Amino acid sequence: MIKQQGYSDVCVALLAGGLATRLRPITERIPKALVEVAGRPFIDHQLALLRRNGIRRVVLCLGYLGEQVQQHLGDGAAIGMQLEYSFDGERLLGTGGALRRAAALLGDVYWVMYGDSYLDIDYQAVLSHFTTSQALGLMTVLHNGNRWDSSNVVFRDGQLVRYNKHARTPDMEYIDYGAALLRRDVLERIPADQTYDLADLYTALVDEGQMIGYEVTQRFYEIGTPSGLEEAQEYLGQGQESEVRSQNS
Repeated sequence: MIKQQGYSDVCVALLAGGLATRLRPITERIPKALVEVAGRPFIDHQLALLRRNGIRRVVLCLGYLGEQVQQHLGDGAAIGMQLEYSFDGERLLGTGGALRRAAALLGDVYWVMYGDSYLDIDYQAVLSHFTTSQALGLMTVLHNGNRWDSSNVVFRDGQLVRYNKHARTPDMEYIDYGAALLRRDVLERIPADQTYDLADLYTALVDEGQMIGYEVTQRFYEIGTPSGLEEAQEYLGQGQESEVRSQNS
């Protein structure tokens, strides 16, 4: 169990190592995390959001042009956070492989999120729900109905019934929201130093009844596509994001 005063000790593994080919030519010379949105790099918006929710430690899993992200952020002291870095190495390892490579930096329970998503939810409520269970993982889900992306989850009566992003079925009305919680033990299922898709791990955990669901209602914003980038630009440009200058308040 995680005591309530320990919320800030639960770190976020932020997966931000992809090639971002759908955003080219913007991402030919900069990584997706540094794409400007509403006047500042997207990663700045993400970290400010996490900090407002009591999260103080983030492990950035980087690949393509990741050194630029580290140079931009440093150790996080300037924004009141502790930032650490894990790099894929000579070849990209995919979301699962990158997470496994960062294993030594993660705690017994940790968040897993993506470097192109802005998820404005009650993180403490989600964590509290998870720590009252014995499950190995938790997936946040949103009733999507194929509105913002293709739905890939069957969530019924508060239960996570099925997840598969490769074999979608008509009864999938929910979508993996992009914020998950995992326990350390599940990393042993991911082969070390090999390319691996985290979605395959999630599918297996759901099939085994080892991953619970938590429904959120606030839509997500993402910058993985040009249309998504445009929507995020509009949303964050409306002042929904707190100013970075308030970071030391």
